[in-house]
Amino acid sequence: MTKTIRMTRRRALTTAAAATALPWVHIRTAGAAGKLSVGPWDHWVPAGNDVLRKQMEAWADKNKVDLKIDFITSQGGKQLITINAEAQAKTGHDMLSMASWVPGSVSTLLEPVDDVMGRLSAKYGKTNPIFEYMGKFNGKWLALPTSWGTQNKGPAARISVMKEAAGIDLMAMYPAKDGATELAKQWTMDAHLKAAEACAKVGMHFAIGLGTTADSVDTFGGIFASFGAQLVDAKGNMQIKSDAVAQALEYSLKLAKFLPADTISFDDASNNKALIAGKSALIWNPPSAWAVAKRDAPAVAADTWHVPAPLGPKGRFMPFIPNYWAIWSFSQNKTAAKELLEFLSQREQVAERAVPVEGYDLPAFQSMTDLPIWAEVGPPKGTVFNYPVKPFHGQVEHVSGFPAPPEVGVKMYQRGTLTNMVARLLKGQPMKEVLAWAENEVEGFMRG
Repeated sequence: MTKTIRMTRRRALTTAAAATALPWVHIRTAGAAGKLSVGPWDHWVPAGNDVLRKQMEAWADKNKVDLKIDFITSQGGKQLITINAEAQAKTGHDMLSMASWVPGSVSTLLEPVDDVMGRLSAKYGKTNPIFEYMGKFNGKWLALPTSWGTQNKGPAARISVMKEAAGIDLMAMYPAKDGATELAKQWTMDAHLKAAEACAKVGMHFAIGLGTTADSVDTFGGIFASFGAQLVDAKGNMQIKSDAVAQALEYSLKLAKFLPADTISFDDASNNKALIAGKSALIWNPPSAWAVAKRDAPAVAADTWHVPAPLGPKGRFMPFIPNYWAIWSFSQNKTAAKELLEFLSQREQVAERAVPVEGYDLPAFQSMTDLPIWAEVGPPKGTVFNYPVKPFHGQVEHVSGFPAPPEVGVKMYQRGTLTNMVARLLKGQPMKEVLAWAENEVEGFMRG
């Protein structure tokens, strides 16, 4: 049965956060371009900050802009606190980094960047639908997609364990070179499930969580999408009692039985810790866990390979977290802010920033997924080659909650509706009751 519930974008979005080179500006007199204050996200790799600062300062010096840079950490919610405080006071930085759902929560206070996005798109091609889903409102780009912090959360697996326990040679399936292999067709959701069972038998569980934090929610968002399961469709029609949702839940329950005993209490550090400690055969995560293992557990890092999402009945869906640059509508120097952001978005700058973060940051444009960094990084060399979504992967980016209207999708994401459903099944709650609970939960989100 399909049930349609109407909602207003503005009312719901107010609660969302509670989640060749560019020509220089043609101003050459000292100080004539004015002052500009920017607040980029404080990258988890400090060397990344160093390169971004160098790029920004070089641009400011060339254009005679008095530039102030404040790197803002996301730890302790400081980044979000800063955004909310500036939105209320209508003063602060001219430009800030904003992650995933955040632009939607302050969309009425953001300066449109269609002009910048138009020039970049004409030069580099299209971005992916998730960038548009979270950065474009009422037909206008209100936040500019950026590589800075943008990430995929696909499988990162132990090469030896998957081969010995599950008979899967991930490096043969997904070598560090362009083109699809015949073996890649075998990396399906069924193969993922069988491998989880085989690895659990040797004490190397897949460290996938059923908690309500981002890593767990993102993983199951990709799994559900591979079955064509949507709790709410793009028109706002509830689809919780569809066959696709039932199939996704049945699969997820089978998988959950092979996950760690504490899977329901997982947070975003749990899967990383399990891989680095040598206790897990596979996690769904960006290369950050591997990068830490390079320092703390070199043997684990040298035995880790990143691969695309498994193939489900409706395709491969890579959990994807976009990041943006956003300019406040009350900015005192919008022209300089746009010029800076367009400069930072050029291929040359994106490629330079990708090196110190070892390929963690993903470009906003598909045409840039051929940067050399992903083939060069190791050990093992090429481990992150298949981390970006490339044309021959046969997969698409996805965020949990998509394609529901963003004001509803963000609430399902923040509340972990998908993982809560699976956790309830794992605890023994009947499917009928779980579906009824989810329908009631989402109806509440619709009402705002």
